[in-house]
Amino acid sequence: MKNIYLVGFMGTGKSAVGSALARKKKWQFIDLDGLIELREKRPITDIFAKEGEAYFRRLEKKTLKEVAKEKKFVVACGGGIVIDEGNIRIMKDTGIIICLKASPGKILERVSGALHRPLLNVPNPKERIELLLKLRSPYYAKAHKCIDTSRLSIKEVVAKILKVSSGRNKKQYLKI
Repeated sequence: MKNIYLVGFMGTGKSAVGSALARKKKWQFIDLDGLIELREKRPITDIFAKEGEAYFRRLEKKTLKEVAKEKKFVVACGGGIVIDEGNIRIMKDTGIIICLKASPGKILERVSGALHRPLLNVPNPKERIELLLKLRSPYYAKAHKCIDTSRLSIKEVVAKILKVSSGRNKKQYLKI
């Protein structure tokens, strides 16, 4: 297996789980949004505010294409990466996609107070979370495996991913 891509809505644990998973597998960990911020020398919120979402999505795709050339990487992807079918294809061609999910209430609890979440800087963030989850649900469903992290520890999520990704035959864990 080349890489493991963690997708899902913000606050589902992609970065925390990804970091722990990479340590366990002795692989490299990369947070795609973090890499974009490093390269752009500014936070995602600033990119969204000054250049807009379309510009950010182009950066995201370009960065994903570069990372996908590597092997043995655990990649925490931004929450909206799945809305581009090309991104899904890149990830499926170069690894396994694991979607981390959580309830809207749990997501809000985990991200409340985080001003660096541009899509939640609205009057009713829970309503926005519910809407975005509904819109993105068909895209998240294209992952090889989905794991609800609402009531699981990081260690438990890592164990589930290890079990799924250790199958010698990809058909064991692919949704057919």
